[in-house]
Amino acid sequence: MNIEALYQIYSSNYLVTTDTRTIKRGAIFFSLQGDHFNGNKFAATAIQKGAKYAVIDDANYQIEGKTIVVDNVLETLQKLANYHRKQLKIPIIGITGSNGKTTTKELINNVLATQFKTKATKGNLNNHIGVPLTLLSFTNKTEIGIVEMGANHQKEIEFLSSICEPDVGYITNFGKAHLEGFGGIEGVIKGKSELYTYLKNNNKIAFIDAKDAKQLELTKTIDSISLNSSISISSSQPLLSLNYNNEIINTQLIGAYNLNNLKAAISIGEYYKVSKKNIITGISNYKPTNNRSQVVKKKSNTIVMDAYNANPSSTRLALENFNEINHDHKIVILGDMFELGAASEKEHQNIVELCDTLNLNRCVFVGKHYSKTSAVEKYLTVASLKESITTTPLEKSYILIKGSRGMSLEQLLECIN
Repeated sequence: MNIEALYQIYSSNYLVTTDTRTIKRGAIFFSLQGDHFNGNKFAATAIQKGAKYAVIDDANYQIEGKTIVVDNVLETLQKLANYHRKQLKIPIIGITGSNGKTTTKELINNVLATQFKTKATKGNLNNHIGVPLTLLSFTNKTEIGIVEMGANHQKEIEFLSSICEPDVGYITNFGKAHLEGFGGIEGVIKGKSELYTYLKNNNKIAFIDAKDAKQLELTKTIDSISLNSSISISSSQPLLSLNYNNEIINTQLIGAYNLNNLKAAISIGEYYKVSKKNIITGISNYKPTNNRSQVVKKKSNTIVMDAYNANPSSTRLALENFNEINHDHKIVILGDMFELGAASEKEHQNIVELCDTLNLNRCVFVGKHYSKTSAVEKYLTVASLKESITTTPLEKSYILIKGSRGMSLEQLLECIN
């Protein structure tokens, strides 16, 4: 079956899935394969649960009248998504960067949704599977789409851009994330700026931070719009308040490092002619979730839970911001930063040394990488740290918890009162 014919089936209800646990009746099930699973084996289950068809690439799992056999399921999913994108007559905003992608995407969506019917990437489904699924969630009722694109190696953003074909693009920043896959910070810049290359080659628009010399350099020959420079921080103890157009916007975000994320959402909202009132509503109503700079108030302690992800750049920013918060007793709990490759030992030691210079009452480090540093208080596992906190509870403290997702530092909430 060719893509055009498959699209006719898909466009009858715009439902696709790759997970038999979340099947909606009438959906097309794509039987993806991974290193440790064969999605073809679940085709029959998908049909039993209500899928209209299952797309497979192993004829041994064929069910007459219910399966569509292709050469490669993943490539078919990607081609279908791009074909759908070409049928959509709507603007699509593409977002990438080392830090702040998901928060920026959510903020932009919140602002635009006050005036438009929007759809955006769910969570951080931003890879070679997530981007196609995001595009295929857009329907004929969607007016603006927001697509987050993640990458841990070069050529990935180039590929994702070719699938989603953004009309507008924004790179949050170039930081020390996924250094192992990118081969260093220069590799990060080269990989992320593949979005700029797409925008240039297709006469599209880039939003840029005019204070970022690297962004200015890379967009000299691109049609670009600078973020609204008149927006500034009114206060940040701990939640941010902004000065915007002679108004104060009270946000539910912590950290001066979120200023550019907020500027991007406001600037893109202005570009799409969202009213000032609606921009303020969209920004002020956004509340972070999923352990992204969430302020969690317990009986005795207040916690800044920022354990969704961590790299040297984002950790440094979080620490510098936490240092500015006024409180009598401040504690930081930092978990390992992943995917740093050969730079791992040095980058973890750098963070330990930074902590030594800050106004902090206690610094706690956990993970095999931090355990190799000169840190005074360090734990090899989260379990051992939990045991310590349970034995000697933390009291009346302001606590920053930050680490890579794989460290699962949210477990610590169970033992902090």
